[in-house]
This record gives sequence, C-alpha cells and structure tokens, in this order.
Amino acid sequence: MNPAFEHLLVRAESLLARLEAILPHAATAPDWQASVAFRYRKRGSAGVLEPVKHVSRITLRDLKEVDAQKERLQRNTAQFVAGHGANNVLLTGARGTGKSSLVKAMLHEYAPQGLRLIEVDKADLVDLPDLIDLVAERPEKFIVFCDDLSFDEGEPGYKALKSVLDGSVAAASDNLLIYATSNRRHLLPEYMKENLSYQHTEDGEVHPGEVVEEKISLSERFGLWISFYPFTQGEYLAIVAQWLRSFGVAEDAITAARQESLVWALERGSRSGRVAQQFARDYAGRHGG
Repeated sequence: MNPAFEHLLVRAESLLARLEAILPHAATAPDWQASVAFRYRKRGSAGVLEPVKHVSRITLRDLKEVDAQKERLQRNTAQFVAGHGANNVLLTGARGTGKSSLVKAMLHEYAPQGLRLIEVDKADLVDLPDLIDLVAERPEKFIVFCDDLSFDEGEPGYKALKSVLDGSVAAASDNLLIYATSNRRHLLPEYMKENLSYQHTEDGEVHPGEVVEEKISLSERFGLWISFYPFTQGEYLAIVAQWLRSFGVAEDAITAARQESLVWALERGSRSGRVAQQFARDYAGRHGG
C-alpha cells in the first residue's frame, strides 16, 4: 500500500473516531433486571440508563397527613399498572411536604406488579423521545420522574416536555407516564409585569395575554394536579412521632420530644415533613434509637 495513502487512512479513521465521540448517541438499554429504578445520565454525548443500586425504601405507611394526596396518586398509579386509563401527574406546593417521597412510595408499592421508575433531570428532558422509544416495547410500566422541576425562559427541556405531554406527532407509549414535582404551579417564573397583559372585556371576563398563556400551557398538559400545603403544628407533631417510631424511639420518649421538635422547626423556619424527619433522625441518634 502506498505510504501516503496509508497515512491518509489513519488520519481519516482518527477523524471518524473524534466525530463519533461528539455526535449524539441514542440511549442503550440497561439490564432491566438490575433494579426497579434507573437514572438517565449523559456521558459525553451518549445517554445512559444507570440502575439505582440503593432504591428508597419509603412506604405509603411512612407518609402522614397527606392522605388526600396519597389517595389520588395511588388511584392513578394503580390504574396505570393495571393497564387502564391514567394521567401524567404534576405535584406542586410547599417544600418538604412529601411530594417526592410519595412518588418513591408508589414505586415501592407497585414494583412487584411491574412498575419501574426512570429519574430524569430537567436538562436531559430533550432526550425524552429517545427514552420513550427505548421502553415502548417493554412489558413493564414506566414512570419518568422529574423532581423539583422548574424552567427559566428559553430552556430546551421545556419545549421537549411540552411536546411529549401533548402536541407531538410521536405520542408517548401506553406504558409510560410522567410524574413531576415542583414548587411552582406553572413551572416557570412569573413576574408582576405580566399582569399588565391580561385583557378585560366589556362583560367583565378576564383573558390572559400570550406570555401568561404560554406559561400556563405546560402545566395544563398534566392531566392530574395534586397540591400540597404547609403543615399545621399538630400535623407536624404527628409526622415527627411517625418518624421517631420508625427509628425505634419508645412512646414515652416521643411524648417527651414534642417541645424539642417544635424548637427544631422554629430554628429551621419550617414545619415540613423533611424537617420532621431530620429532627427524628437527630433525636434517635442522640438517644440511641
């Protein structure tokens, strides 16, 4: 072989290798038996589904003072697992009130019936169509879980999620739903100046302007909205007691811990379920629980 031609082939192969490294690659199927939960991650230009080695063990019994929200999400999830009609879900409201925990508890409850969970960061939502194609032929039921979801203006994941939820020519498969949690009802920042775009008609009707309509349109594509609210003091104490029991603290010690748990919440500026769990873990650790 001509040395010059051989040198050209080597350079061409090197160039192709570089191109393959930067070109996007579709996600490859993981070992579906390795776990019931997976994380979608970008590794360079390739999407990878990584099995979660230590899946959250939180159960529905662990979650207190959110019975109405629990019942609605469980009904929707049970319908989905059974192959009946079910909706994509947006869980919104106060921080630390159990939105993410409730989704994880659903996985724990229905994994034996074939439910699987794929956690996707908002930055990777542009790859949702690839994920849908990847799981479309699988026998399991998949929840794509987007935790703490919110968008700034112009983020690409916003349009991708909006298209998958409703409006794309490529619909999501029957074995996949999207569950998202957010502190924002409409998932995008809202500004006072946008109130000026509202239009008032002569008969008193109020119509939002285009900017507001665009912000509302994404959340409206979720078929089920579940709202969470700040806990009262009584609800907070009930959650503290539940967590202390789960850590093996005796009932008399739980009663004695009430005042200390209120001080803990006051110092944190929140009576959320997350704060209750953090107090219980600290209390149990200090008292040998």
